[in-house]
Amino acid sequence: MVDKKNERPICFGILDNVFPRGEDGMRSTPESCFPCFFKTDCLKLAMEGLDGLKIQEENIDRAYQSGMMSFLERWSRKKFLQRKIKDGTN
Repeated sequence: MVDKKNERPICFGILDNVFPRGEDGMRSTPESCFPCFFKTDCLKLAMEGLDGLKIQEENIDRAYQSGMMSFLERWSRKKFLQRKIKDGTN
């Protein structure tokens, strides 16, 4: 007999499934993920990938546009993320 707590769903770690962009342009976890036993690990894995790095880059741009981050801080963080994206590492 297979233990259901150790059996990951097909959507596990796929960013567009576990953290999709809504109609308002913001990302959020769908309600269908809330009862899932793996939701935290799934979202962590999805955010560690290249798509997660691109989301971090979007967040940096949003913080800069709202005045929460200076130009140099934005430049430094984006350069760091772009290197990670280019290398394919996280």
